[in-house]
Amino acid sequence: MKNIVITILSYLLIFFNSNLLSSENTKTLKIGLLAPLSGEYKELGTSLLYSLQLALDEIDDKNVYIVPQDSGSNDKKKLNNAVKEIKKKGINIVIGPINNNDFDEVKKFNDITFISPSNINPEFQQNVISIGISFESQIKSLLKFIKQQKKNKTVILIPQNNYTNLIEKKLNKFELKGYKIFKYNPDPKILTGEIEVLTNYSQRKKNLELRKKMFEDKEDEQSKRQLERLEQKYTLGDVNFDSVIIIDFGSSLKSVLTSLIFTDVDQEKVLFTTVNQWFDESIFYENTVKSLYYPSVDYKEFKKYKDNYFKTFDNFPSEITILAYDALGLIYYVWKKNGKINSTNDFAFKGKIKGKIGTFRFSNKQIIQDLNIYKVENNKFKKF
Repeated sequence: MKNIVITILSYLLIFFNSNLLSSENTKTLKIGLLAPLSGEYKELGTSLLYSLQLALDEIDDKNVYIVPQDSGSNDKKKLNNAVKEIKKKGINIVIGPINNNDFDEVKKFNDITFISPSNINPEFQQNVISIGISFESQIKSLLKFIKQQKKNKTVILIPQNNYTNLIEKKLNKFELKGYKIFKYNPDPKILTGEIEVLTNYSQRKKNLELRKKMFEDKEDEQSKRQLERLEQKYTLGDVNFDSVIIIDFGSSLKSVLTSLIFTDVDQEKVLFTTVNQWFDESIFYENTVKSLYYPSVDYKEFKKYKDNYFKTFDNFPSEITILAYDALGLIYYVWKKNGKINSTNDFAFKGKIKGKIGTFRFSNKQIIQDLNIYKVENNKFKKF
């Protein structure tokens, strides 16, 4: 399999560059690609190349060419050299870089526009546009959904890590009336105790024990039935919130969900939501979770893209590559519309664009994604 991947990659690099040579004297759209084709993240770089090949096949315009350059993996020198090579070829529009930590480097090349799959900031940054599924778009979708469900006591759960301050800063942009922010330690040994405090678990257990004692010594049938019902419970009394937004992923998200259920949070009364999970099917194995809601891209288009990618390359793509696919579509749309691309200003247009990720638009020089809400239920992702 590894040899097949190397062969395909070599073919694509030859294909992209040979097409470039044949296009010098015609009206063409030449797009640079900054991808880690070496180092720790080279598999991702290869996946990006494959994704753009699929996008080129769909566009089916012989005047569009991709010029890939190896930006390395966390290698500033290689990144700079890659951009210089792109610039030498007269290219002023680039897909990449992938990592937002590289933005300061590419901003030095202010005559080139960079379309990055990163989601760090939806606002145009000098000569960089991030088209990733932004945190702002996700929160906006969740707030709208929670309001539609008539919930008004929401707790936003944030892990304490390197991104905590950034998340809080972004949340402060929203009017969060009736919302409470709760920060937790993602270490499972500490997390459960913190969730117990949030849910007032100890007091609710005491409430149950006190109520049970009221009926324990009584012999009438009504008291016996009441005691029998209480024996089926773990706590008594509701929590002081009706919905949660868990800003977490993977095993840490699962730990939070497990802790909420362990502390007997009633899933019939409390709405469980989280941020974009890219349809991670491992969440299906959390059998205690009855339903979980989150905003995401168009599932049908995402699945169609993954299936087509697998059929073509006998491998599944990294999720981020669908953003590169849409980046090419966006660039092509602007080029066809304007006949050229000079700067980020060319992307500040009105109207919506439909891509593989769904519909997105630009407003006040920032990108806004119209996301769908999906429900995880019975081992399926259901559009809500």
